[in-house]
Amino acid sequence: MPVHQTSLAFPTDGQGTFEITDAVAEAVRCSGVGRGIVNVFCQHTSCSLVIMENADPTARRDLESWMNRLVPEDAGRFQHRSEGPDDMPSHIKMALTRTSETVPISGGKLQLGTWQGIFLWEHRRASHDRRILITIIGE
Repeated sequence: MPVHQTSLAFPTDGQGTFEITDAVAEAVRCSGVGRGIVNVFCQHTSCSLVIMENADPTARRDLESWMNRLVPEDAGRFQHRSEGPDDMPSHIKMALTRTSETVPISGGKLQLGTWQGIFLWEHRRASHDRRILITIIGE
């Protein structure tokens, strides 16, 4: 079974969710795979990936707000803070979520639900260039 792999960079402008569905769909299209799976992997420890509602941005804002209450920036609680007060909270948020998502491919297209999108979730306040590894397996 053929394996196709590509790496993409996505700039972020601080904390928040950034939809990458179209870029993943384009990688699938370019691979020529009609049926299989795509794995999307984030190569960082202070951001993550999530499949989330893509129609109403308030759903993502509510998720982000909830996570910020769950893991507040309080440097007094953490030993690891070499890159600032959002450093360790970002690592915890990543560990509580996911660094990869796998989506089925059928008919050469991602088989996401009607309101689903793939999002890079930046947990740091500063902007970053994030690398995402896309691996497509199928026929």
